[in-house]
Amino acid sequence: MMESPIVAAREPFKVDVEAGKAYFWCACGRSKNQPFCDGSHKGTGLTPKPYQSDVAKTVWLCGCKQSRNAPLCDGTHKTLVV
Repeated sequence: MMESPIVAAREPFKVDVEAGKAYFWCACGRSKNQPFCDGSHKGTGLTPKPYQSDVAKTVWLCGCKQSRNAPLCDGTHKTLVV
């Protein structure tokens, strides 16, 4: 059974990514290494989402785990009910 993701943060995480490096974004919200996966999703039915950029740049990774453009923030955190 797939569980719902937990809101890890009510704002995105600013991350400087390296060109060609693989990153694994936590989709479950349970990782202690936000915004990256630490394996805490095991048993939830959720899996981390891979992300890789062709160029070094700064990205904003979703912290609320509700983005429709995951792993990138789409502003959904602004609409969450407290």
